[in-house]
Amino acid sequence: MNSDKQSGLVSLAVVSSLYVAAQLLANVTSLRILMIAKFSIDAGTLIYPFTFTLRDLVHKSGGIRVARAVVITAAAANLFMAGLYWLVARLPPDPSVGPQLAFGQVLSPVWRLVFASIVAQVVSELVDGEVYQLWVNKLGHKLQWMRVLTSNSVSVPLDSALFCGLAFIGRMPFLVVVSIFWANVIVKGITTLVSLPWIYLVKEKPAA
Repeated sequence: MNSDKQSGLVSLAVVSSLYVAAQLLANVTSLRILMIAKFSIDAGTLIYPFTFTLRDLVHKSGGIRVARAVVITAAAANLFMAGLYWLVARLPPDPSVGPQLAFGQVLSPVWRLVFASIVAQVVSELVDGEVYQLWVNKLGHKLQWMRVLTSNSVSVPLDSALFCGLAFIGRMPFLVVVSIFWANVIVKGITTLVSLPWIYLVKEKPAA
């Protein structure tokens, strides 16, 4: 294996791992709603926006089929994690240690949030991939930063709308849901601008 190909595989492994890790961390932290600059915002928004650009890095270094596989893998890992937390919270604790209620109170999943998050993630990130690939098909490898900005401009509001609608409508006051939506879009938009240069950190997957 030549050094360029090996370097490409290492880069793909790293960005894929970072993508999955960010998805898992975002789902755990989204259980807490914060108040930042008078906006209600779920704490997962502090890390989740980076997943859109990380997905683009996976796409660039591995191609659309690999990117799709990583998106589905992250969704499956999130579902497995939630199921594991649910099971552990319900298994009997060691009485010599105490009731250990904190684990279940903090990490036992809210299934509505879990499914809303997974549906929003899968749909928006797959759409992100299609928009990204369309840009590459039409314009080639020029203006790499613009392909990230374009794909994220579609997937970010779609993700926020799906998540807020499925997770919070009917459960929270509508104005709070709207606040969470706009806070998500604003934070994700800023994160997209900050993370745009990342696309230059990995090499383009050679054409087959």
